[in-house]
Amino acid sequence: MSPTRSAETLADRAVIAAVAPRQQTERFFADRAKEVPLALARNPNLQERHLLRLLERKDLAPEVLREIAAHKEAVSSYRVKLALVRHPGTPRLVSLPILKFLHLFDLVRVCQTPAVPTDIKVMAEETTLRKAERIPRGEKINLARRGSGRVAAGLLRTRDRAVIQAILDNPYLTEAQVLRVLPREGLAPEVLDALTTHEKWVRHYQVRLGLIRNPLTPFHRVLGFLPDLAVNDLREICLDRRMPEQVRAYIEAYCAARLRAKPRGRPCGG
Repeated sequence: MSPTRSAETLADRAVIAAVAPRQQTERFFADRAKEVPLALARNPNLQERHLLRLLERKDLAPEVLREIAAHKEAVSSYRVKLALVRHPGTPRLVSLPILKFLHLFDLVRVCQTPAVPTDIKVMAEETTLRKAERIPRGEKINLARRGSGRVAAGLLRTRDRAVIQAILDNPYLTEAQVLRVLPREGLAPEVLDALTTHEKWVRHYQVRLGLIRNPLTPFHRVLGFLPDLAVNDLREICLDRRMPEQVRAYIEAYCAARLRAKPRGRPCGG
């Protein structure tokens, strides 16, 4: 290191970083003093590639990220905007306005980036669902397969069987999300029909109970679930007045028959 370089103070480095020509900024990218990357982010000589390189640092302070977002190169750079949203330290007020400019599957990437704060992911999912209303069928099927569980559940308002199948095959879709969808008013019969025959979801006990609770589930499917469900759970379902009278009466009679057939001394839950 030259005598001049070693004699530089933090203030000197910050001043130089703010105005140095591009070819002389190399040494500032790894500087750990907060003031230096902050000054570097203000340097008007930086180009898109320099801002992207700076954003590779996950320890940047919020002030630095705000300066990057305000840089003239960032304003016109899609790649910088995307990198800002995916950065774990970007302030909410910087990230949120950018979401509406992101392409659909870049929003999916944001949702699947572990470091992105939860509230930003939720807003990205809501933006994704709004954009999904206007996309071609093929893209919607792709989104149904690749989107987050919340996005997949949000897409279950469709009657398109191919989209429904892709949603139910989505690896991010959880049992809790399916259970929240099942009581949804106006849920399409195609969704219920697909759930009742889906190899993965019919294995879940609570999903089978939820399907029986939904008055639109085909009766012949309901009959197939009854033998594997506890009598006490079935009797509780019958208290739901939304159930068709025919289904309730059948289940009550079925429960009574199972209880009569039980050997004495066995508990009533099974």
